[in-house]
Amino acid sequence: MQDLLDYASFAPHGYCLLWNPWLIWTHVVADLLIMLSYFAIPGALVLFLRRRPELRYRGLVALFAAFIVLCGLTHLVSLATLWIPVYAAEGMLKLATGVVSASTAIVLFRLVPHLVAIPSPDDLASANARLHAEVAAHKETLVHLREAHRTLETKVEQRTQELREATQKLSVLSREAVHRSRNLLTVVSSIARQTARSATDIASFVEQFLGRLNALSNATAAVIDGTAATSVTMGRLVARQLEPVILTFGDRLRLNGPDIELSPQAAQQLSLVLHELATNCQKHGTLSQSEGTVDVRWDVAQHVPSGDFVLTWQEQGGTRPTGPMSTGFGSALLLKIAPATLGGTAEATFEDGFLYRLKVPMTDIAPPQGGQAPAEELARRIVDDAWGRGAVTP
Repeated sequence: MQDLLDYASFAPHGYCLLWNPWLIWTHVVADLLIMLSYFAIPGALVLFLRRRPELRYRGLVALFAAFIVLCGLTHLVSLATLWIPVYAAEGMLKLATGVVSASTAIVLFRLVPHLVAIPSPDDLASANARLHAEVAAHKETLVHLREAHRTLETKVEQRTQELREATQKLSVLSREAVHRSRNLLTVVSSIARQTARSATDIASFVEQFLGRLNALSNATAAVIDGTAATSVTMGRLVARQLEPVILTFGDRLRLNGPDIELSPQAAQQLSLVLHELATNCQKHGTLSQSEGTVDVRWDVAQHVPSGDFVLTWQEQGGTRPTGPMSTGFGSALLLKIAPATLGGTAEATFEDGFLYRLKVPMTDIAPPQGGQAPAEELARRIVDDAWGRGAVTP
């Protein structure tokens, strides 16, 4: 240590420069600037490391800082040797600087492959641009997914509403089917009971009952086969109900009228009326003879405020029948049961051949608008009360 501090046997570095002022000050300013710079650079590196704690290879940065600090100290000592010849201390300081410098160089070369692998600013910018593009694409996809989700929710809600409405309609149709079945069974029961009262034997009962039952069947089939679920047109009903008569007698039976929509109840009653008229005509009327025609007409009387539906059955030619109509269930059906059920009136005359006319308000035979047919008790009461009134006169 004494040798390091012993400088009495050495001459200051200024003697080598002949104490030339400009040369001395050149060395002083140069060494001073280099020293201050070397001391400032490690401070900047330390400040950088403190603000970027996530950076790797912090030991390499520390080596660089130590190397630069030692370089600054060598310039400080070199500046002092201009007047104080501490060359031994300067040598040891340079040796330490060399050791640190060599260590820094060795570590740096070993880290070169890793440092080269660090992305360049251009690579980082490109990667950042790709990330921005991917983020934008994901955001767009997210927007599409949300829109698809909203669309799906809307469709699910619509389908749910449609299913709910379909279920409600099915429930209404089911109740309506049960209601109509009960009404139909009531009508069949009343027809069977009243037909049995007027029948003289089993054969005539079976013939009359099956005929009237077939009329009801044709009316029901016409409703089911129609284009509407709850109505049938008058043209289809007449054509179906009188089909056997038309095939048998051809042009002797003339049909004329518009396609008026009927409710199921009106179709049943009008089918029974047509069946009774056709049966009586073939047994006792014009069609039981070799000559004569039958005109079946239906229309809406526009001059009537309520717009009455009018059905006319007119027989012409042949031997004209005389006397009143019979008092059986058929005449009761034509003149009282069917008109009362439909809310209308009926009349029958024999002046110029047999003429039957049924008038019913259109509001009572039109298809129901959300309503229901009369209850079965009302149907039974109308049939039974009409029969119980006794004989029927024209």
